[in-house]
Amino acid sequence: MNAINKALRGSFALSMILTVMLAAGIPLIPVGFAVVGGGFGTALGVIGIAFAAVGFYGCPLAWVAYGGKKSLQRVVSAVVEEHIYEVSEIAAQLGLSEKEVRNRIDTCFKKKYFIGYKREGDRLVLNENKALEDAEHVAECPHCGARFTYKGTDIRCPYCGSAQERKYTEQSQNQTV
Repeated sequence: MNAINKALRGSFALSMILTVMLAAGIPLIPVGFAVVGGGFGTALGVIGIAFAAVGFYGCPLAWVAYGGKKSLQRVVSAVVEEHIYEVSEIAAQLGLSEKEVRNRIDTCFKKKYFIGYKREGDRLVLNENKALEDAEHVAECPHCGARFTYKGTDIRCPYCGSAQERKYTEQSQNQTV
């Protein structure tokens, strides 16, 4: 939930800045060129033109992007906080079509808003897989014949010190401890 909230805050801040730029840029143009005049007035007028142009084009785009992120936040909230894991249930809760919910879930996975979940068809489940670095494996040394356990990818026999290749450990072990 933290990733989507962080993205939402950033999008909101950008939208507000562009809105303020638009609102401030319009009065700066006549104030700079007509009222103040001179070098400072011209600079103020040019800044007003730049603010107005950037705000005019950027403001709507930023607010639309914010709205899109807000709709993704609602899907993430339904899963993480309300514990709704079926696409059909999320669609019913949010008043969306199942196709739209699937698209939003895919977008959330691509943007890494769902951490610790995986998708199995139309259902979201907790990802209980362990990273290879965290899983403990059993291996048999092809040099001295000792059986040992290891974690990660640095496979070295603790008895004879020989480095092991992954293919040997895969053959001698198909389970995790």
